[in-house]
Amino acid sequence: MNKKVILENLGRKDYKETWDYQEMLFKQIVDTKIANRRSGSELETPNYFLFVEHPHVYTLGKSGDINNLLVDDKVLKDKNATFYKINRGGDITYHGPGQVVGYPILDLDNFFTDIHKYLRFLEEMVILTLAEYGLKGQRSEGETGVWLDVGTPFARKICAMGVRASRWVTMHGFALNVNTDLGYFDLMIPCGIKDKAVTSLNVELGKQEISMGEVQQKLLKHFQTLFEAQLETSKAAI
Repeated sequence: MNKKVILENLGRKDYKETWDYQEMLFKQIVDTKIANRRSGSELETPNYFLFVEHPHVYTLGKSGDINNLLVDDKVLKDKNATFYKINRGGDITYHGPGQVVGYPILDLDNFFTDIHKYLRFLEEMVILTLAEYGLKGQRSEGETGVWLDVGTPFARKICAMGVRASRWVTMHGFALNVNTDLGYFDLMIPCGIKDKAVTSLNVELGKQEISMGEVQQKLLKHFQTLFEAQLETSKAAI
């Protein structure tokens, strides 16, 4: 079992370009697993953790409802935003500047073969990170992601999640609002959940800007502990 995870920070990168890169890494891992099974070999499968910040983009999961995007192509263009229908789970979400987006591309055979546990660990990573800022992140039953003030009229989502997995290999991941322009969430029904607010770390802390690099490092610290992973920084990473 290979618990080494190659960390790459892609900086600000187009969504489609990043998606294609994810697909390439994902395919390499899956192809290695298939080859191992067919030949009886035991080639090691790599794991990756990608950090990225996207230009304004809306993405719709395979089970999502296009009606949850509340504007047409013209408005998207006016807002310098793009739209993609993609192959992860979940409904519609937004990515943009000021958001820490993480894509773990892991062979779960190297860790544990349990998608439910995988999602809970990603949530826990975010919850532990928020705790370091004095915020109580919580799970909301039946709603993947991390929330604040669950069960109250003030419930608001701070981190969205949506993953794809095949042959126990994962892709896509999470989006934590740090310094995000929350106005872009008004153009959709976030994750298809009506009447629930969205928030960001800087709003909750009453600060103009929070260090994105600091948040990334805290997330990685908790990721390493939860997954018992050994991070290896690539040349492109932080």
